[in-house]
Amino acid sequence: MFTHPIRTENQQIFLPELEERNIQLFIKREDQIHQDVSGNKFRKLKYNIQEAKKQAQTTLLTFGGAFSNHILAAAIAGKVSGFKTIGIIRGEELGESLEKTFLSNATLKKAYENGMQLEFISRDKYRQKTTPEFLNELQSTYGRFYLIPEGGTNELAIQGCEEILTNEDAQFDYICCCVGTGGTISGLIRSTGKHQKVIGFPALKGNFLNDEVKRFVADRDNWNLVDQYHFGGYGKFSESLISFINTFKQQTKIPLDPIYTGKMMFGILEMIRKEEIPNNSKILMIHTGGLQGIKGFNQQLEKKGKDLKIDL
Repeated sequence: MFTHPIRTENQQIFLPELEERNIQLFIKREDQIHQDVSGNKFRKLKYNIQEAKKQAQTTLLTFGGAFSNHILAAAIAGKVSGFKTIGIIRGEELGESLEKTFLSNATLKKAYENGMQLEFISRDKYRQKTTPEFLNELQSTYGRFYLIPEGGTNELAIQGCEEILTNEDAQFDYICCCVGTGGTISGLIRSTGKHQKVIGFPALKGNFLNDEVKRFVADRDNWNLVDQYHFGGYGKFSESLISFINTFKQQTKIPLDPIYTGKMMFGILEMIRKEEIPNNSKILMIHTGGLQGIKGFNQQLEKKGKDLKIDL
């Protein structure tokens, strides 16, 4: 699964606001790589899996929140590649009753069913996840392992994300992608031409991601982050966002997730309406997957008594 090159199709979408401004918008269907290890998750894990095998490691250890797509992807990627997997999960209360947690969390349930050992720690402890002291503590507890950072971003992950674009994608003026930890957009920036502009749509509040991306792209300056479409931050949403995602699927038959791609597509179309993206442009949006998390998202909406859900 992680040894062969993978190319995904660019699917054009047709909407009135695009036709009015003679803008061509294509979506690179990275979500179709795999049901659970899709999009940027596959790209980020590819060379890390290969490196773990080179090092003769038998265990992958990584970090994530309660609804982390990365956690599920690492569990399944590890299983199909012959690794034991350990997930260090933020929120010690989730470990008090796994049965109760799994009833409302399809992501962790599926990770567990695919062999991942779940270890729940406090939020205070989780903030120490990159410190040498905490990593030494993990080594003492779990023995030898290959470490994959939260969200999967490291130099090998970026190398994998450089493979998202093909030679044919040089025709696009703008490349748009979601931004979580900065790995995917860094790979895209490295693989674009000087005539292209990369626009990132962060799911997190705060401008710290600019510095994260700069660490990986050196002096490349053909990119920027648009931070007004996060809908309040990671995991936050509004009824208008849910309605937009459902309407977009009805119009195009393409599903979006509420954490990343839904917000990005909302932002792209808003920028087009505001003429922040020029008429006659050709845009490529990277669909980074995350669709397996919709079921759990809908469960949370129901739990909160919300009379809305994302159409599956």
